[in-house]
Amino acid sequence: MTADELHALKVAFSYMPQAIEVNKYEYGDDFQRILDHIEYVRATLLEHGIDPDEVSGDINPDTTPNSCY
Repeated sequence: MTADELHALKVAFSYMPQAIEVNKYEYGDDFQRILDHIEYVRATLLEHGIDPDEVSGDINPDTTPNSCY
């Protein structure tokens, strides 16, 4: 995967819902497929050494709250 492709994946992931937000009430019968897609993208990011939980901060540093740690 090229650097541009990886950046595009990070941007797309930053707009995906968090898995905890996906439920049958909000997404209907597609909720499991959406959860599978989120997990697939997370796994791909991890395979490339990127922490999925840090992607939003990388893509949108001005709108991401600072960590308390």
